[in-house]
Parts: sequence; structure tokens; C-alpha cells
Amino acid sequence: MTTLLLARHGLTHLTGPVLAGWTPDVHLSEAGQAQAEALAVRLAALELDAIVSSPLERCQETAQAVAAGRGVEVLTDDRFGECRYGDWTGRPLGELAKDPLWKVVQAHPSAVTFPGGESLLAVQHRAVSAVREWNERLGPDAVYLVCSHGDVIKAVVADAMGLHLDQFQRITADPASLTAIRYTPLRPFVLRLNDLGGDVAGLRPPRGPAEGSEDEDGGQNLTESDAAVGGGAGTT
Repeated sequence: MTTLLLARHGLTHLTGPVLAGWTPDVHLSEAGQAQAEALAVRLAALELDAIVSSPLERCQETAQAVAAGRGVEVLTDDRFGECRYGDWTGRPLGELAKDPLWKVVQAHPSAVTFPGGESLLAVQHRAVSAVREWNERLGPDAVYLVCSHGDVIKAVVADAMGLHLDQFQRITADPASLTAIRYTPLRPFVLRLNDLGGDVAGLRPPRGPAEGSEDEDGGQNLTESDAAVGGGAGTT
């Protein structure tokens, strides 16, 4: 049961008014640095088997805040980089909202290829492929962090929830938020979405019996891929 933690980078001076994309030298603002440090404090008690980041500075700085004092190197994977928005890069969102393509981005994102840039389908494909490869590389007991960008995180979550990419605009990933997905042999489980506070200790699952094994009474145990029926999450 590999557990993926997706963290969006903290705030920058462009977050909100401008589509930063791959604009170089976009660093965390003072507020963003505080967010990254708060995320690091939240995750401090949770052992991480790897920390992976988009190559862009705002993600690298967020990931480095989490990595500080852990003795874990931040690894870079370009596939977690921001969507390449092409000609839209660096333009104010208020201006882009007047472009006819904006309505397509909102209602039918799977059909969108940004002028001079990348399609959102391509973004989802590369990001999900990267997740699958890291899951395989780190193994079924791993808990690891990927620091990425809003649209990338939303695309990975949509895949994990079995949603068509056209539904990904229903998902939110705020700056410095935490999303957790557990991958089992049968299906992923979205454990947390756009989480901005709270204890994270339960994100590393306890060691348990092997999948499909018998319990001490001779009954069949639930597998790690089985969903709870009737709510679940009880302690007795």
C-alpha cells in the first residue's frame, strides 16, 4: 500500500493574479515560506521514504523546508512540473478569462492544448506515469512526498478517483495544502484532499497480516484493496 502525499507549493508573489507556469525565478513569498515551514512542522513526525519535487523554484523551496533536518535528499522529477501554458504564461488571469479558450479550460479541459504549450491530457499522463513509477520504485510500504502544482495535483487526484479529466476542475489544491492517496493492488484510495491542518500520524498504515490471509479465528481477512462498507474507520 504505497502512500503518496501531494503538497502544492506555498504562495508566491504571482499566485492568484498571474499564471506563472514555467516563468523562471518565481520564489516563495514571505507568506509562502511561512506556509512551507508550517507544512514541515505538520509532517515532522511522519517518516518519509522519499521527497520528490517539480524542478521549479517554488516547489523546490517548499520541498527543502520539509526535508530540512531529515537527512533526506530532495529528488527532482520534471514530470511533476507545472503545465506548460505556452503563450498564456505570465499573463494576468483576469485577461485570460476573456479568451474564448478559457471557457473550454473550465468546461472541457481534456480538449485543451494551450497555444504554444501543452495539453492538459499530456500533463495528466506524465504526472500519473511518474506516480506509478515512483510507487514501483519505492515499494508497497513506502510513504513519500511529491511537491507539485495545482493543476498537476488535480489531474493526479482525478485519475485516482476514476474521474474523467473534464471533472478535474471540481477538485481544489490550495497553496501548501496536503493531499494523500494510498495505492493498493486493486484501487487507489484518496485519504485526504486539500488538507490544510490536522494530525498526519495515521497516514502511515500499521503493519498487518498479508493480503487475503486468515485471521486467528480462521476467517478471511479483508484485503488492503477492500473498501469499507457501512463507513468504516472505527477503532473497535
